[in-house]
Amino acid sequence: MKSSEQHYRCLEAMCLSAPINDWYRPEIHIEEGEATMTIDVREDFFHPAQAVHGSVYFKLLDDAAFFAANSLEEDVFVLTTSFTTYLTRPVSSGQMRAVGKVVNQNKSQWIAEAVVYDSQDREIARGSGCFVRSKVRLDSIPGYANRMAD
Repeated sequence: MKSSEQHYRCLEAMCLSAPINDWYRPEIHIEEGEATMTIDVREDFFHPAQAVHGSVYFKLLDDAAFFAANSLEEDVFVLTTSFTTYLTRPVSSGQMRAVGKVVNQNKSQWIAEAVVYDSQDREIARGSGCFVRSKVRLDSIPGYANRMAD
């Protein structure tokens, strides 16, 4: 049986092994009911007005909230069923840091909120989402399973 700490490290490994993260190159840290994801701002994230595109904000918000929720589910991958995003400030340099926290849970779903901060710790986006269990076992996902074997 795995410990909660091992589950969190396996989730981190799973996240970083996702092909999409070869492009984003995030750092992630997961604890019970909480996840923090950081990426460096790069020009290839920019929209035509030379600031980070909203899709990058969404990715950080959704991932931070998702991993906060999945930290509380040790058997299966969770799925985002809805997510509301608010972009409050443009950013064009430094780092973006998203902090996700589970704010409510019941037998069938988790509700998690996330906030993205810039390098000066100013809030630049926030969002919340609903997450449910899938039928995909975590131990069947290569990034998670590989770390579990370590």
